[in-house]
Amino acid sequence: MIDIHTHILPQVDDGAANWYDTLDMARAAVSEGITTIIATPHHANGTYTNAANEVIKHTRSINEQLIDAGVPVTVRTGQEIRVHDDLLDAWHRGELLSLAESSYVLIEMPSSRIPKTMIEIIHELKVMNLKPIIAHPERNLEIVQHPERLTELIDAGAFAQVTTHSLLGGFGKRIEQSAWSLLKSGDIHIVSSDAHHIVRRGFRLSEAYDSIERRMGEQWVSYLKMNAQAVVLNALFQDQPTIVSSSDGIVGRFISYFQRSKKD
Repeated sequence: MIDIHTHILPQVDDGAANWYDTLDMARAAVSEGITTIIATPHHANGTYTNAANEVIKHTRSINEQLIDAGVPVTVRTGQEIRVHDDLLDAWHRGELLSLAESSYVLIEMPSSRIPKTMIEIIHELKVMNLKPIIAHPERNLEIVQHPERLTELIDAGAFAQVTTHSLLGGFGKRIEQSAWSLLKSGDIHIVSSDAHHIVRRGFRLSEAYDSIERRMGEQWVSYLKMNAQAVVLNALFQDQPTIVSSSDGIVGRFISYFQRSKKD
């Protein structure tokens, strides 16, 4: 499995506090079957600044230490970039990173609203041949109240990433309902942990995929996992499968088998 949104780098934001936290997180990821982790420290959110060159340096160091510790997981570079007025200029100045050196970038909106410039930023990123992925829209109050506004951002060219803890009720019932509603409506393209700490907020990626399989079918798990892989490979996202409820599990398995047969 691949996790495209984590806070595993030590002492850079509200994630891992030190190397030992990072090591614990890496070992926990391996125990879940995660092979690649993209480090996405907060950047330009008013509290933390993690410019590209610093993230690259920290990531290189962490990979060296994980190899020495015998932990078989690879950490790739990235940022969780808060939407701000200087975002486009910051990209041209080389201060921002895409995810795993791909054309995908992880952008974060304020928790209370959608910025007025959001459509314009998405358009400009597309012009720059970048593919914006909106982090955890299910936790944005405006989208919770008006989910159709996420659809508008996706129609403008964005993608969206839901957090494992949201799907599993870690942020409360309202956000859990929002997460599943957005996923079932087709407005979510990727699942990631947003992991900060093995106790406070671990990965739970395998658990989330199991829950998705029960509710929506195996084909949706395959779709979401392949999209995570597409980020690392800098490939296009997959076409979305047909939504199948948990009560239609047999049908879902048939559709999944049929889709695999077509590819073979």
